[in-house]
Amino acid sequence: MKEVIRLENIRRDFRVGDETVHALRGVSFTIEEGEFVTVMGTSGSGKSTLLNTLGCLDTPTSGEYFLDGVPVRSMDKNERAVLRNRKIGFVFQNYNLLPKSTAIENVELPLMYNSRYSAAQRRERAVAALTAVGLGDRLLHKSNQMSGGQMQRVAIARALANDPAVILADEATGNLDTRTSFEVLVLFQELHAAGRTIIFVTHNPEIAQYSSRNITLRDGRITSDIRNGSILRAADALAQLPKQEE
Repeated sequence: MKEVIRLENIRRDFRVGDETVHALRGVSFTIEEGEFVTVMGTSGSGKSTLLNTLGCLDTPTSGEYFLDGVPVRSMDKNERAVLRNRKIGFVFQNYNLLPKSTAIENVELPLMYNSRYSAAQRRERAVAALTAVGLGDRLLHKSNQMSGGQMQRVAIARALANDPAVILADEATGNLDTRTSFEVLVLFQELHAAGRTIIFVTHNPEIAQYSSRNITLRDGRITSDIRNGSILRAADALAQLPKQEE
């Protein structure tokens, strides 16, 4: 399998007053193409720092990070921004959509920073991504006219539009009710089945039952890295939930 992410002894230290906080203490792992990995940990475990590292939003103090074969740590801020735009699709807990823009406009946004796409190509890719997540009938709806689940689907479509090497989800079901959370999990499992590489950062241990692998952090170190031999189907769990009242 193709290697998408490789971390080698990643350390990240922060100065807080006179103290040094060791947020990551020698984290190493490899993620191959097509894996669906949950990264878990309580507050203070280093989960957010690892997320920022994987997303090319922060630079490690030491160690090496390779994203789709590209060494990240030696890059400057602008080079990391380009790599982030081309290689990573982000899905956030709070959606991060422009409220007065249409679904198409929101999905087109990351493509506007990629000169490879013309205006017509941006629209074509946005429509295709929105259709893929079940929003082909909501193309011109503004995000402030949508439910939480629909907004998260727009965010997932935006993450897919640039055909990234990896989808990085940060608490992507954290703001959703139970039924909508499972609807979004169904979509992530469908993306996984289609060969997408997904890293899902969460504090919810239930999510790990639906991924192919779970990495747990504690005090800046990996305490477990386990492959899931019996992945549950989110569609089955969704079918057992009561229908929402109108």
